[in-house]
Amino acid sequence: MSEDCIFCKIVSGVIPAKKIYEDDDIIAFNDIKPMSKVHFLLVPKLHVETLKDCDLTHQMLLGKLLLLAPKLAVEQGLQGFKTLINTGREGGQEVFHLHVHTFGGGAA
Repeated sequence: MSEDCIFCKIVSGVIPAKKIYEDDDIIAFNDIKPMSKVHFLLVPKLHVETLKDCDLTHQMLLGKLLLLAPKLAVEQGLQGFKTLINTGREGGQEVFHLHVHTFGGGAA
């Protein structure tokens, strides 16, 4: 956990979020700046800054994130959706804690 990371603060409950899912490894919540009618983030509870910082020890966590995205998308009313993982500043990442955007359903 990183003390200055906003997602770590959400994971710990210091900052509230509109959660749609939580288990021992992952929390999912609605994005505060939605790009579409449905837009949520899947965030591992383990603090990893970027996808490029992952290695074989993260393989199961990454698989769990990607398998959870369609399940939650359907639960949120989406039949089709997009997923996005921004990596690094040049990749558009704003919060340096690995996360998967899942969105769809037309413009917000």
